[in-house]
Amino acid sequence: MLSLILPWAFGGLLLALLLNFWRLLRGPDAVDRALALDTLYVNAIALTVLAGIALRDKSYFEAGLLIALLGFISTVALARFLAQGRVL
Repeated sequence: MLSLILPWAFGGLLLALLLNFWRLLRGPDAVDRALALDTLYVNAIALTVLAGIALRDKSYFEAGLLIALLGFISTVALARFLAQGRVL
């Protein structure tokens, strides 16, 4: 069953990544681009976890956690920069 679902899940996530990247490039303002970047890293986490499931390798899950940590920090920094004009 898993072998039937994984290609569809990969295809859906790749489509979501492409659409998020399009919004990142074409967003009307900075807030839309920030939300697209936030959604892009969440989709990258899902893609990494799916790769770990498909390959039966636990190291992909650790990479997903690392992407989550870096994505959260970058989202907070970008939100603060957009709100106040400075990060520190």
